[in-house]
Amino acid sequence: MTQNAAAPVVERIDARHRYAIRVDGATAGFTVYRDLDGQRVFYHTEIDDAYAGQGLASILVTEALNDVRGSGRRVVPVCPYVAKYLKKHDEFADVTDPVTPEILQWLKDGRP
Repeated sequence: MTQNAAAPVVERIDARHRYAIRVDGATAGFTVYRDLDGQRVFYHTEIDDAYAGQGLASILVTEALNDVRGSGRRVVPVCPYVAKYLKKHDEFADVTDPVTPEILQWLKDGRP
């Protein structure tokens, strides 16, 4: 008899500025962000190799973007994965702002 794994769970961890995806209680990956005014700037997404190929990055980003929408913020996709995801998911176009040189400099400078 095969036992099914629990459904992945995505949670926002404000203290670490990230959304994490957990599978059976273990952290399988995360996407990190910084907030700038009314924007949530996503700049890195990572899934542990042990969980690769399971569609977890897509679940993670979908849940994160839904959370951003619910908060009234806008998304800035500096992270290549988030940018790629948004190109395929027009349903988030209404809450997406472009990456600008100013935002890239802000990230580089590490301003809060």
